[in-house]
Amino acid sequence: MTQRDLRVLPKAHLHLHFSGSMRHLTLVELADKHGVRLPDALRTEWPPDLSAADERGWFRFQRLYDIARSVLRTEDDVRRLVREAAEDDRADGSRWLEIQVDPSGYANRFHGITEFTDLVLDAARDAAESTGIAVQVIIAANRTRHPLDARILARLAAQYVGRGVVGFGLSNDERRGTTSEFAPAFRIARNAGLLAAPHGGELCGAGTVRTCLDELGAGRIGHGVRSVEDPELLKRVVDAQVALEVCPASNVSLGVYRHAEDVPLRRLYEAGARIALGADDPLLFGSRLAEQYETARTVHAFTDEELADLARSSILAATAPPDVQKSLLTDIDDWLKPPADASSY
Repeated sequence: MTQRDLRVLPKAHLHLHFSGSMRHLTLVELADKHGVRLPDALRTEWPPDLSAADERGWFRFQRLYDIARSVLRTEDDVRRLVREAAEDDRADGSRWLEIQVDPSGYANRFHGITEFTDLVLDAARDAAESTGIAVQVIIAANRTRHPLDARILARLAAQYVGRGVVGFGLSNDERRGTTSEFAPAFRIARNAGLLAAPHGGELCGAGTVRTCLDELGAGRIGHGVRSVEDPELLKRVVDAQVALEVCPASNVSLGVYRHAEDVPLRRLYEAGARIALGADDPLLFGSRLAEQYETARTVHAFTDEELADLARSSILAATAPPDVQKSLLTDIDDWLKPPADASSY
């Protein structure tokens, strides 16, 4: 039986980090252009061998990410990154991309968080026009920084509601900082009409998911896979249809699970969770969006009908307006229809 092409399955991509979306070739070219020395793990031994099971492992992962971010020196570099991220997503069947960025990590080189945000949003508009897919932005705070910094970013995000910013996130190592202390920042964002989409339930257990729900008012959870460790919490997530942005490749690369088959994707799906597959940081994990769907097919034995369900969930979890969602859901139904020569299936 011939399987349908997952790269033409319409889908939304809701968990993609800014510098982590960079193509490896682009990283190398920009590093050479700007005289940035890349470690072997980012040049000749790519993708790197990673683990964040302990603090030292996370420090190495973060160091590699920071090096990658450091090659972005000019406006053209930023525009290239956003355009290529959209091009790669389009090639993988994504029709709606929400890319996550912490402007404070780029402020020094780009004259401040407001100026950098303006640049990213302008680049997103250009990328959307050139690729035909919607490119939206989630501004994310950093757990390792002071919660007051997060409030500044939340106020920044609130200024761009209706202008390309659709959500507010919280990223970095869940084992650091106190998640509940970021509640005031998320209150600012939610009051402005932004989606609350913090990371939780990956490096730490199910308890971080509960905190994100109770304290941050999360409408989506970045990762959230460890919700399966608490059946009562998982039922709550399912009943509320709080989407989980599941990123199988990063779960394995960072040592959350030892093997791809250990990622509880099937258990979450069968429990009724709304799942949006994401690539997280393709630059560091070596795989993009369509490959997450391929993993669902080959490792977790998802049928084409079930893969279409995952794609529908990603659309319903997106911040896309109802008419866009309706159109994309129809396109997913069309993907499932047998071809004129049904004998090929």
